[in-house]
Amino acid sequence: MPRARPAPSAAPAGPARRAGPPAAPSGCSSFKLRQLSRRVSQQFDAIVGQTGLKTTQYSLLSHIVRLGPVRPGRLAAAMEMDASTLTRNLQPLVALGLAQVGPGDDGRSRLISPTEAGRAKRIQARREWQRAQRAFNSRVGAERVSRLHAVIDECLALLGEAAVADDEAAPAR
Repeated sequence: MPRARPAPSAAPAGPARRAGPPAAPSGCSSFKLRQLSRRVSQQFDAIVGQTGLKTTQYSLLSHIVRLGPVRPGRLAAAMEMDASTLTRNLQPLVALGLAQVGPGDDGRSRLISPTEAGRAKRIQARREWQRAQRAFNSRVGAERVSRLHAVIDECLALLGEAAVADDEAAPAR
């Protein structure tokens, strides 16, 4: 059972002013991000889960509704996940009759589409997701959530640039 944590303090919205250089990060960034991700997912899943979907399934279904019919590669790229993860995450939606995989333009390609039940489930789950987002914003603070989103977007851009640089520096095969 997770330990109860104290409610966030009403600290000033901006960073604390300190004399001298900023403190160096300590600990593992990957662990800290996974820890935060698990905690946020638990809170969203508690609300969105009332529709029978996990938050990750809602996100995938939303992308399918928005982009579908869509090739698996394009969907995976839009969600920034690899093809095998997409295949694994898609299986429960197909089994529930919320999405379908059908033939594409040629015999080798496939297209993923939402079913009518999937479109209806997405509408239902979206209401619960909005409720979860409002609860998160209230608990963490809208200003802090906005800052968190900005930092995440900056990091994603920097890491994306690093991946492109790594790919360009790799020897040709």
